[in-house]
Amino acid sequence: MKSITVVAEDRVGLLADISYILGSSHINIESLSVIVQSTTSMVNITVKDEKRATDLLRKNGFKVLESEMLLVKIKNEPTQMAAFTAKLSSNKISIVSMHPLAKQGGYDTFALKVDHIAKAKRVLSTYLVELGSEKSHAI
Repeated sequence: MKSITVVAEDRVGLLADISYILGSSHINIESLSVIVQSTTSMVNITVKDEKRATDLLRKNGFKVLESEMLLVKIKNEPTQMAAFTAKLSSNKISIVSMHPLAKQGGYDTFALKVDHIAKAKRVLSTYLVELGSEKSHAI
């Protein structure tokens, strides 16, 4: 089984729409977790046919993250982004992509893709957010 992440604006009926699209195509949701930060929902879904589920959701207008990404929280203050990126740079970790997800409580939350995920998890341990709590995890 594989996990996919749908990033969408939080709204009533979001899970109903996602589960309808998958269910009507006979794709069973094995597990599901959701985190809402401000107005953005990240819906993590475990399915047996990741490619088909991803294709269906994209065809229906959803943004689906396929690769392993880290959810990071950076204090929204001058120099904090510089400190974050310097930590990666000094450890020879390149940012492949970084998507803003939410602003809340003086922090900005991003979905981060890097070229060395395991190394980044160690280096960025103080920045990582676990889905559903405030610990470290990849999405």
